[in-house]
Amino acid sequence: MLLPRGSPPPLSALSQVLRLERSRRTAVVFPLQKLARYLAPGADTERFRLFQPGLAALQQAEELFRAGRHHAIRYVSSAVRMDHAPPAALPEVCFIGRSNVGKSSLIRALFSLSPEVEVRVSKTPGHTKKMNFFKVGKYFTLVDMPGYGYRAPQDFVEMVEAYLQERSNLKRTFLLVDGVVGLQKTDHIAVEMLEEFGMPYVMVLTKIDRASRGLLLKNVLEIQEFVKEKTQGCFPQLFLVSSLEFSGVHLLRCFVAHVTGNLPTVEAS
Repeated sequence: MLLPRGSPPPLSALSQVLRLERSRRTAVVFPLQKLARYLAPGADTERFRLFQPGLAALQQAEELFRAGRHHAIRYVSSAVRMDHAPPAALPEVCFIGRSNVGKSSLIRALFSLSPEVEVRVSKTPGHTKKMNFFKVGKYFTLVDMPGYGYRAPQDFVEMVEAYLQERSNLKRTFLLVDGVVGLQKTDHIAVEMLEEFGMPYVMVLTKIDRASRGLLLKNVLEIQEFVKEKTQGCFPQLFLVSSLEFSGVHLLRCFVAHVTGNLPTVEAS
């Protein structure tokens, strides 16, 4: 299914978010920091704010995701094998996750300021069987990988392993985890694969608008502990997002811009 083109949705632009009252604004831009306020007194909150860009960096990152006359954002091609992939000419990020985790919906939200960009979202879990490449001007490429788990294509592992091992321009893998159910067995397999290949990656918790505050905090703390104790290549800060409400989307745009070398002044531990 091709999503209809039209005007950007509410809160997709930072200028709209800045009109909100302060508490609501923080919840949209920094949802993890908002959640940290409900921790017990004296709790360690360092991993809640490792990547904390200022307004100027957020605005600069947003412009990368806004197509213009001299800045084209477009779907380039799809591939089922690495020899079908476009040339590795730009810094690249890829998004992987379980089928029905909301991966394509999140990519649509990231590109929402450029509604002419066609992001294919399937109504059927596991329907996406190809790597879909999106070129963001002359700055970077974003790749939507096939979902794993339920109804995943049989050649998923072979396709993804080849991509992760051979794609020399890959700067960061974004592993999407359902914020309602937390880490599942299939997610652990994906983590093991990324760790085995020594790939730098980050975990993104999706669908946070569907989880109660208590459940979300429980899942966040459990996953943070897992990252601290069981991983080496995972960035220690989680990213929380809602593709529906745009919570965390602006921060994630900024992190993508940073890891692809387009925000060199922003520091991330």
